Amino acid sequence: MIIRHITPADAQSLANLITQVENESDYMLFEPGERQTSAEAQLKRIEAIQKVDHSAIIIAEQNNRLIGFVMAVGGAAKRNRHSAYLVAGIIREHRGRGIGTKLFEELDRWAREHHIHRLELTTVIHNQAGVALYKKAGFQIEGTKKHSLMINGEFVDEYYMGKLL
Repeated sequence: MIIRHITPADAQSLANLITQVENESDYMLFEPGERQTSAEAQLKRIEAIQKVDHSAIIIAEQNNRLIGFVMAVGGAAKRNRHSAYLVAGIIREHRGRGIGTKLFEELDRWAREHHIHRLELTTVIHNQAGVALYKKAGFQIEGTKKHSLMINGEFVDEYYMGKLL
């Protein structure tokens, strides 16, 4: 397995990966089939992220196939440029194998190198594996967003988690 930063050549593979993760997970923002992601849209995202030094997409690749990702989107204003909001996903068959840990280790290295002081994310409180991964990576629960999502007809709370570097 290889952990590396995204390149424009990965646009189609990233689109496929995001679609698969959203189709397999009850914990992503978009439900299966709700969002149509394309190689063109991902190429634009990759190019935009590569133009700034406070955002990144880090991917896990195995046998020339993308199997996981973490996106860090840095603050757009001067007052929050030191901070990055994260979205992460790993396809189901590769979860629980340390891939998330390796992605977050590379994220930490990148963040320190780019003077990012704060990493933050939200996760559904029922996402036990995700919460465990984030805590292992040094994140702390900073609060609970009550009824922040509607999943399968029920209101669901999310944890707001953060990590200071």
